[in-house]
Amino acid sequence: MSGWLDQATFLNGIEPEARDMLAAVKPQFVPAKTVLFGAGDEAKAFVIILSGRIGVYLTGRNGRELLLYSVTPGETCIQTTLGVMGGTRYSGEAIAEIDIVAVMLAPDLFDRLMARSATFRGFVFKAFGARLTDMMFVLEQVAFVKVEQRLAKALVERADDNGIVAATHQELAAVIGSAREVVSRRIEALVSQGLVTSERGQVRLLDRNEMRGMAGSQIA
Repeated sequence: MSGWLDQATFLNGIEPEARDMLAAVKPQFVPAKTVLFGAGDEAKAFVIILSGRIGVYLTGRNGRELLLYSVTPGETCIQTTLGVMGGTRYSGEAIAEIDIVAVMLAPDLFDRLMARSATFRGFVFKAFGARLTDMMFVLEQVAFVKVEQRLAKALVERADDNGIVAATHQELAAVIGSAREVVSRRIEALVSQGLVTSERGQVRLLDRNEMRGMAGSQIA
């Protein structure tokens, strides 16, 4: 993995000095379901994702979880950026949704890169802005989009090539900002319509096109 920068196309054109600084950091493998940070933790590293996906969740006082955003290659975690730059503690929890490979930049290295590399600064701030846009989209979804549409979108986006979504009803509820009981009722309705089947820990899409239609404009 010594040539990981060649895979990180989002850092193309970075200055030679900054490239040397980054190349000295070895990527790390993190298995699925690993908790990367929790509420109240300090930010100990700026994370650059090379492969995989991280979900960042907020837990309310009633115990209900909400997926704030996912972090994929080329994106950043807004809470980590704030933590490394300003010492802000995490308010949410980050979990590796699937196996990930990531580069962890210590705060002092992050500071040097921000000071010396215009390309790195541009990457950080552009990704930061995109993440804010994503969070506004989540708020809009929860406030104004019907549960059925949000659930259909989540199922279509997470289905593998065989139409299988490996997620519990509780996990799906966190993704769409609803309650597990609500998601269970909606999935039961989809089963009765012949659109999905539901087993423990997974949902299988039987009619992906119909599900995309239910999601409507929520699918890009």
